[in-house]
Amino acid sequence: MQKNIVLLHGWGMNKAVWQLVNDALQSNPDLHVRALNLPGFGGANWERDSYTLTAAADELAQQLEDDSILVAWSMAGLFAIDIATRYPQKVAKIILVGSSPFFLGSAQWNGIKPDVLQQFMEALTTNPAKTVERFLAIQAMGSEHAKDDIKCLRTWLAQEASASPIALAGGLNLLKECDLRQQFAALQMPILGIFGRLDALVPVKVVDELYKLNPAFRAEILPKASHAPFISHREDFVSILKSML
Repeated sequence: MQKNIVLLHGWGMNKAVWQLVNDALQSNPDLHVRALNLPGFGGANWERDSYTLTAAADELAQQLEDDSILVAWSMAGLFAIDIATRYPQKVAKIILVGSSPFFLGSAQWNGIKPDVLQQFMEALTTNPAKTVERFLAIQAMGSEHAKDDIKCLRTWLAQEASASPIALAGGLNLLKECDLRQQFAALQMPILGIFGRLDALVPVKVVDELYKLNPAFRAEILPKASHAPFISHREDFVSILKSML
């Protein structure tokens, strides 16, 4: 029986970012691989006036077959954890990529600096395109291939329809407000992670905190990668991902 692999993108992006990984996995006949747009992103429908994790995850869950393996990058980790909590039959395994059950940094938690998130939220209201472009740069920050990484992200971003303004604003709010640490700690299915040591958005130090929350959690760290290791270090990333699948 084929394993159902579902690739989920992060904030401001769309399913096209997984193109290289998708191509690398498609050659395996034991895997049924597909990338999905999160609701409101890449042309995926979103008709509500507000954007909440519960409502958006409900829509995404309807597209999943039972016993799916969710490979969730960045913000999509919140969707994966929420779906695994409320629809456990849908999720056989979660693989977080540069992701966390809680993104907001503080003295007690490694995450995105609150003032950085606030600046993005304010900038989004005046210049959405420039805000997304700046986010691309931060995602590649620290990578030894930063310029190439940004170029790839920009190219794939243009392949799908623009994100809904409500989804963009709502997604930033999810990064600021959603705290799924208790849900993460309670999950019974396997949870793994792939992180970049140079990640400027999800500091690699958070991995130790995730181990404490859920002792069954296991992670691999790419020493020279940043927030998008599947782009900057594709071969290493795919090798690790295949071993986790």
